Amino acid sequence: MLEQFTISVFIPPAIAFLLVVLLIMPLRKAARITGMVDKPGGRKQHENEVPPVGGLIIFSIFMILGVIFDIVNFNKYWALYAGLIILLTSGALDDKFHIAAKIKMVFHIVAAMVIAFGGNVQAAYLGNLFGFGVVWTGFMSYPLTIIAIVLLINAMNLMDGMDGLVGGVSAVIFTWFMVAAISMGWFDYAQVLALLIACICGFLVFNMRNPWRRKASLFLGDAGSMSIGLTIAWFAVLLARGPHAPIEPIAVAWIIGFPIFDTCAQFYRRVREGKHPFSPDRGHFHHHFIDAGIPVRYASILIIAIVAVMGGIGMGGIALGVPPYVLTIGWVCLLLTHMILSRKPERYVWIIRKVFSRFIASARNDTPSQGKPIGGCVDKG
Repeated sequence: MLEQFTISVFIPPAIAFLLVVLLIMPLRKAARITGMVDKPGGRKQHENEVPPVGGLIIFSIFMILGVIFDIVNFNKYWALYAGLIILLTSGALDDKFHIAAKIKMVFHIVAAMVIAFGGNVQAAYLGNLFGFGVVWTGFMSYPLTIIAIVLLINAMNLMDGMDGLVGGVSAVIFTWFMVAAISMGWFDYAQVLALLIACICGFLVFNMRNPWRRKASLFLGDAGSMSIGLTIAWFAVLLARGPHAPIEPIAVAWIIGFPIFDTCAQFYRRVREGKHPFSPDRGHFHHHFIDAGIPVRYASILIIAIVAVMGGIGMGGIALGVPPYVLTIGWVCLLLTHMILSRKPERYVWIIRKVFSRFIASARNDTPSQGKPIGGCVDKG
């Protein structure tokens, strides 16, 4: 099994990575011809028309190659496939025609219900979260799972406002999941995750800024960011749904904590200001880095590093024998601190400037002018 895993964890992902890279170029041209582009203007900060078809490419190749290479057991994953098709279709329609938020939410709920009921994936086990014994959600597992899935779908969608951010963050999250699966000998899950990570990395070649790429030439689109949120939720539940699963639920909470923190803080601040929770503004965490003067390509790397560290705290804490309730207290304290600081975004900007003052100065000297700061939407809601 280990030898088979070693082969399958390298060859199919390598093929997937190359396919994504090779197919993006012609499909990007096809998207422009058909008018499937994200146009600048309004809250959009990019300067040129950019095709938002990255998610369609990532998940199409992921699903097809998963079946071709017999990595994905369709009997186990059909619900994920069905949910992805729902979100890819609705997301593509939204990218093209701009669907109303209420209608999109219906698609989110339907996809979540397919996962929870059809895929038999429910967050029934929460571990010893509070130090009083193991918590089982019982009959509440279905509604809690659906709420959690919808939250993650929207969290990743709302966070997609900077070149390379959602792709990089999700790659780190899936990598932590893969490490956990390998550590427990769940090689079939690790193979699927390796394939997905490779597809995302192929997309990042065109989406993440680097010394050779000044701006993203391809966006995830709503189809991609929502599908990433759904897939994170799928593996988060599957890998932590029992005492003998690879990851403790609180470790999962640390791994996926960043997008949850960001979304909860924005909802809290907007409601306190008398705004609709989905009203657009510049209050997301990545906006604080930009407003503090950190260039986009460095800001995305710093945020991705924060996500990696948070995952390390969750996984490392459990591995070192830290009681789950201690990790729970730490997680809740960090969430509340983030929410309090986010009430006034200028606080975060001040803190980031103080902490990264030398880095900001050197980055400005080393980075040529990159025009307007953010590659995608300033804020989706």
